[in-house]
Amino acid sequence: MSYEDLYWDIHNEMKDLKLKKKFDAQLAKMQNQDKHRFRDTRDQWRYARDKVVRLYHENKSKKAGK
Repeated sequence: MSYEDLYWDIHNEMKDLKLKKKFDAQLAKMQNQDKHRFRDTRDQWRYARDKVVRLYHENKSKKAGK
């Protein structure tokens, strides 16, 4: 998968799930962390996407369980 395809897919997924603000906040948070500071952009986007989507599904399943 090319870089552009990855960015486009992540952008569309965040837009569809209405998680764009959380995704942007996660990227901003990562820029201040030494662990993520020197990763390339592609890896940062993947990590932020995975974390935001994982939290989204965890919260969704908790709400469904109530």
